[in-house]
Amino acid sequence: MAPPHMASVPAALRRAATLARWYPAAMFSSWIVPENKPILVRDFVRSALYDPNHGYFSKRSGPVGVLDSSIRFNQLDGRSAYMQYLDKLYKKHDIAWFTPVELFKPWYAYAIAASILRTANLSVPLKIYEIGGGSGTCAKCILDYMMLNAPPKVYNTMKYISVEISSSLAEKQLETVGEVRSHLSKFMVECRDATDRAGWGRKDPRPCWVLMLEVLDNLPHDLVYSPDQVSPWMEVWIEKVNGSSQGSEVYKPLQDPLVSRCVEITGINEEKVSVRDKLSLAAKGVVSKVFPKPRRAWLPTGCLKILDTLHQALPSMSLIASDFSYLPDVSIPGDRAPLVSSKKDGRTLDHRNYLEAQGDADIFFPTDFWLLEKIDHDCSGFSKQQKNPGAFKPVKTRRTIILDSAAFMEEFGLPLKTRTKDGYNPLLDDFRNTKFYLSVPTHNKK
Repeated sequence: MAPPHMASVPAALRRAATLARWYPAAMFSSWIVPENKPILVRDFVRSALYDPNHGYFSKRSGPVGVLDSSIRFNQLDGRSAYMQYLDKLYKKHDIAWFTPVELFKPWYAYAIAASILRTANLSVPLKIYEIGGGSGTCAKCILDYMMLNAPPKVYNTMKYISVEISSSLAEKQLETVGEVRSHLSKFMVECRDATDRAGWGRKDPRPCWVLMLEVLDNLPHDLVYSPDQVSPWMEVWIEKVNGSSQGSEVYKPLQDPLVSRCVEITGINEEKVSVRDKLSLAAKGVVSKVFPKPRRAWLPTGCLKILDTLHQALPSMSLIASDFSYLPDVSIPGDRAPLVSSKKDGRTLDHRNYLEAQGDADIFFPTDFWLLEKIDHDCSGFSKQQKNPGAFKPVKTRRTIILDSAAFMEEFGLPLKTRTKDGYNPLLDDFRNTKFYLSVPTHNKK
């Protein structure tokens, strides 16, 4: 018999939901999946990472690695010497990894500051928001750069606001930035969830900058599933099995507004109507019945939610985001699937089942930067103009560019500062799977 929440689902989909429990179950604690209450995958991810008492980032004693001093790359012989030095740092600090802004301080943040200074409207006070500021290294280095390189008026009148969900990291950021006393009058931390629209208060039409460095990879994602090549996509929910501590996936027709909107933006549900495509779909339907091939796709609904919030609250913002564009050795199935890893006795373990992440493992997603661009334009209202163009051709209200990290650093940074004696440059050579996304408002009004 189908579960109560499946009663109104068509027979074919009910059957698919029943048969599709092939995905391995996992033991659940009561805090992550409530009794008799299925949750969406994004809520599972959010709890596993951010639950204040049990989440991965709450339980870790040192959630963000902090270097005592900058690495002097010009004193290292080459890659081998750098890797040995890095290994000693990881053993000393007992963390999974250092962020690029920490490894390459101050040069990484200096490049970001230079890109802001080159393109900002300096006739108005400079205002920078950083989402998820970690230990405060990026904030301090950007303030350092402005103090040393910007016109005095820019530094003296600027504001730098960190929006940080972790109270312990908020305290650390104040401590880090406070190493330079003059920075404190320009810096503040707002300890809150950046995706909550209410936290931003009234809409602010003034220009500002928003930084999201290695933030997108840990935002909650949803998951959609199809039992074969032609069946409609379904939402994935997680519930406990028969009241036990074991949990597994169940599937429902698309109904959640955020999931449905993300599916629309990705275009995975679009079907062409040409004769050729109809024949192709018919053939695919026959094949799918004989050789059904389940499909899974991870959707960045957390990214959609935060960009929606930012565009509503700060319509004139300029955005800089950086993250990993792909992740190697991912064993979890699905497009844009995450890497789920935990650390035990100094060794890193990669999990094959995302349901095993229950506060003791990082859930780390790659960023599809071309999809990020589509989401950004959608949240700015451009997609709505396309659907209802009226008498005029719709115009984009954002100007965007995607750059490999090496290209960004070569354009705005000082690559010589992160080069070793033999010419090896870890910032340019070891982060080839990272990109920068820059989005600024145009003069086109909606």
